[in-house]
Amino acid sequence: MREYEFTFVVQPELSDEGVDAISTRFEAVLAEGDSEKLYYEDWGRRRLAYEIQSFQKGHYRVLHFLSDGQIIPELERAARLDDSVLRFLTVLVEEDVENLEDKRSEAVKLEEERVKRAAERAEREAEETARAAEEAANRAAEEEARAEAAKVAEAEAAASEESDSGDSGSGDDAAKPDTEGDDAPASDADEKQE
Repeated sequence: MREYEFTFVVQPELSDEGVDAISTRFEAVLAEGDSEKLYYEDWGRRRLAYEIQSFQKGHYRVLHFLSDGQIIPELERAARLDDSVLRFLTVLVEEDVENLEDKRSEAVKLEEERVKRAAERAEREAEETARAAEEAANRAAEEEARAEAAKVAEAEAAASEESDSGDSGSGDDAAKPDTEGDDAPASDADEKQE
């Protein structure tokens, strides 16, 4: 038996469930060919070295498996047929695996670590999402408080203007010059003409 690693990059907008579904299809291909999956390495979303199909990022996964090599063309065919897979690469890691049980036990440990890290990452993401939601709620409450304060300030300003215009309403008549009647002073131009 030989040990291989099959690295594949999928579209970044695919959810974790979508990536898991693609991985399950690859495992089914391995099972058909009497090959044995050892474990996955999930490298996560990373920036690509160059743009592929208008994508600048991709979700990387590495499938480690044991096989005699006969299943590789079928595995690569399955990857080519899946539109979500941007790139893939199969590499021979070890020509002749001597102790299969050691490899299997090592694979179980690595898979447990991967599951543990995935759970920790999910918990961290949930905390970040909750924190972001709380911050958004706080910002919305602050904006609402500012808007309410602005409304109150506008109402106070309008009330102040009304009270100012109501007090000076009786004084407006006194402030206007009286242009009617004979008592009005004549301008300098009128005096010169006489």
